[in-house]
Amino acid sequence: MKGSAGDVAGGVGLYVPAPVVSSPLPRPSSFSVVVNEAPPSPSSSCDDLQRIDTEGNTRQPLLTGFKDRGELASLPESNSTVSFPSEDAPWYRKLFAFAGLGFLISVGYMDPGNWATDLAAGSAFGYTLLFVVLLSSIFAMFLQYLALKLGVASDRDLAQACRDAYHPYVNKMLWVVAELAIAATDLAEVVGCAIAFNLLLGMPLWAGVLVTAVDVLIMLVFEAKSFRALEVLVAVLTALIAGCFMYELIKAKPNMAKVMHGYLPSASIVTNRDTLYIATGILGATVMPHNLYLHSSVIQTRAYPRTSRGRRLAIRLGAVDSTLSLFIAFIVNSAILVVAGAAFHYGNPPRTDIADIADAYELLSHSLGAKAASVLFGIALLASGQNSTITGTLSGQIVMEGFLSIKLRPWLRRLITRGTAIVPAAVVAAVMGREGVAKLLVLSQVVLSLTLPFAIFPLVHFTSSKRFIGKHANRWYVSVGAWLLFIFITGLNFNLIVQSAISGSFADLGH
Repeated sequence: MKGSAGDVAGGVGLYVPAPVVSSPLPRPSSFSVVVNEAPPSPSSSCDDLQRIDTEGNTRQPLLTGFKDRGELASLPESNSTVSFPSEDAPWYRKLFAFAGLGFLISVGYMDPGNWATDLAAGSAFGYTLLFVVLLSSIFAMFLQYLALKLGVASDRDLAQACRDAYHPYVNKMLWVVAELAIAATDLAEVVGCAIAFNLLLGMPLWAGVLVTAVDVLIMLVFEAKSFRALEVLVAVLTALIAGCFMYELIKAKPNMAKVMHGYLPSASIVTNRDTLYIATGILGATVMPHNLYLHSSVIQTRAYPRTSRGRRLAIRLGAVDSTLSLFIAFIVNSAILVVAGAAFHYGNPPRTDIADIADAYELLSHSLGAKAASVLFGIALLASGQNSTITGTLSGQIVMEGFLSIKLRPWLRRLITRGTAIVPAAVVAAVMGREGVAKLLVLSQVVLSLTLPFAIFPLVHFTSSKRFIGKHANRWYVSVGAWLLFIFITGLNFNLIVQSAISGSFADLGH
């Protein structure tokens, strides 16, 4: 019997045991369809449902909860391009195959937007909000785990999953919100790089904004070599950021007893309105929306076996890599806050009113007694902005291709993404200068706060249902925790926006 892909999704499908597949292939437009007497239940594993084309080749799994539209795999030019060791290889070689992905994700948690919030928290309240940094990092690790699980279990990134599960009108709305989030993310990175060029080289802010267009060319050069080369670039920049702040920590000489005490919960976080305000900013916008789309896609660059056992292993190894990398991001964010606390809040004289990144740069040399402190701060800021622009632009490609099935040349897609950030940033920098750029950075964080729930909801929805990812679905207590986290983060974002609107200022908002 012949049938279309729509027939398959509608209940007429072929149901055969899942053979071993070395890598996912493009989804074909026509299939040979065999009907068994008893189709499997919606709770069947994703590996229980396989599609076979007319040549007898096994394709990506057809899940009962998704409508299969015969599209290409996520990031088809990079999908399954990173080799995976044989089954009998030692565990560390298998783990190494996933190394690098976590760095791509972690950079979103130490971008210029995070810097603004960490600096404000450290200078105003010392080490009190280290507990909030710790808590937000744990939340991030959990949500990134769900994102990689979706990619591995369904062979879809989050954008493709939404396209294959939701009504077209809903998808268009989600696409617009996702593009808005990516534009806001890229805007923050462009502004961060421009500030770094201004601080280090004395370059006008508007010129620094235009220079960031070169990022697109740098990314294309590295990705053309291999996806691994891109990961190495990001890892090197991440190491540079971490190294700079280790030096800052040594020069700051913080009271380690007070630092460790800061990781314990404190009643003042919720009883002091100002502390709660900044804490809400850290928690409410820690998870970057684009990272959820990114992680669900780039995990598929690994050529792990597309079998039930292979997927379980990939989820475990991917989770280890992601958690370790996000732990590094947690250390960097903690270091930024601790340096701000030691240099400003507990400085001589104390300063609790650090307004923006440029203020911190100008005061660090005096506070820490070394010119190199400010220079390394600027270098780390530049590395942070460069890192984040790479991943933000890659996310833009994933979102457009996933939601709309539009395939653009990588350089064109990235120029479009970067252009949407450069134009407003350059205009504001030229007209309003440093103050305007600082406000633009804050505005980007407000946008991210508003768009975050639109990425978390479908992610939790898909990973909590066997209809979508079969036997890899969350256990009930994980699903309960995920939904509670969604409600918690959404509530924090709403509260943050309301408080900011009432006060008339977003000065303390960040992520």
